[in-house]
Amino acid sequence: MQKKDFPVGATFGINAPDQVTVKGYAAPGPFTPAIDQAYLFRSALLSDVLAWVSFGSRDGLYLTGPTGSGKSSLICQVAARLNMPVQRIAGHGQMELAELVGHYTVIGGDMLWQDGSLTVAMRYGHWFLIDELDLLEPAVVAGLNAVVEGAPLVLADNGGEVVQPHPDFRFIATGNTAGGGDASGLYQGTLRQNLAFMDRFWVVEVGYPSGVMEEEILKKAVPHMPAVIRGGLLEVASQIRRLFTGQNNDGPQIEVTMSTRTLIRWAHQVWFFNDVSRAFNLALGNRAEPATRQALHEIVQRVFGSSGQAAAPPPADPE
Repeated sequence: MQKKDFPVGATFGINAPDQVTVKGYAAPGPFTPAIDQAYLFRSALLSDVLAWVSFGSRDGLYLTGPTGSGKSSLICQVAARLNMPVQRIAGHGQMELAELVGHYTVIGGDMLWQDGSLTVAMRYGHWFLIDELDLLEPAVVAGLNAVVEGAPLVLADNGGEVVQPHPDFRFIATGNTAGGGDASGLYQGTLRQNLAFMDRFWVVEVGYPSGVMEEEILKKAVPHMPAVIRGGLLEVASQIRRLFTGQNNDGPQIEVTMSTRTLIRWAHQVWFFNDVSRAFNLALGNRAEPATRQALHEIVQRVFGSSGQAAAPPPADPE
């Protein structure tokens, strides 16, 4: 595919000199993620990712941070604007290398080799993105040590075929932990990963956006929402996160949090139902333990009052 230089400032909507560019493909392909026009890039995180894209071909990229902080969406939206194809899979505790590399399967009555997503990415120069890598058994991911640092992939089950990594291939992983296990007890199933494997990554920490940025995110998500309601949603989210992270205490006080993803969901539902409390239950409250749910609703009532009415109903569809 034909390559193209993209000006960073214009492409990602940030302040950057016109001469600063990053390479991508001239046109999207079937595996290129769709562009989210409402997405806002955080300059520091974007800088880390683009630096790795340009110079990190012999290292993987590992993004760590709390649930819903935007780890995977950051990668997908960078790829979307550079027209880069992405092979994305979800990690799980029973995953084996064959799921990533490939296997024989029956196609049209014949036993044929079928590449896994990792092999496809290496052959054709796609980005390989595995979500929740810290759920995998360490012995499984350690088998990818050589691949992460740029070595060929040997398909032993396919006659020993050697797949050379395409120059545009990149290995990316996300996790709620930094690979050292979960001391909080909030991310069940995560495992401490092999130190030698984690040593092969650039590690980027992705926290929740600042309040100013989240306000801009909500403005784009629900543009007609009054500022006072938007501010209330942000205040509730901030108080919930403080309880979740156990700020000024010994540890987490509740078992759920208001991620940016959940905050956007709540905003949409508030605007649809014109009822803060009902929308809160649908967005977050109904998956909290009863005692936690009561505590969270007390936060909502302190911010919005007992009526739970958020704003005027959305305008009628002109059609």
